[in-house]
Amino acid sequence: MLVTVSTESATPPYEQIRVQVRDAVASGALAPGAKLPPVRRLAEDLGLAVNTVARAYRELEADGVVETRGRNGTVVSPHGDATERAAQQAATAYVETVRRLGVADDHARALIDAALRT
Repeated sequence: MLVTVSTESATPPYEQIRVQVRDAVASGALAPGAKLPPVRRLAEDLGLAVNTVARAYRELEADGVVETRGRNGTVVSPHGDATERAAQQAATAYVETVRRLGVADDHARALIDAALRT
């Protein structure tokens, strides 16, 4: 796994790590079950404090992207991309609601398009 951190970026280092890992999982570059480097090793490789990397891992775990398995390390969640799952659940709930309200599919799509533009 290749993660880079830019000291020139306005984005905090922990967030840069979080986004890169999340994107690697979403693209399939990191498959479910893939093991992430230990926090201390990644911190050393990137020249960061251990707590910075630990924060990124905690946030990834809170998002459901990775699972921490104690001494066995941190791995990509076997449940796939948490963001994709949450978006799918939201879309399903939307469809159920607009159908219950009797909104036509074309109008429901127009409402989504309008919401995405804002």
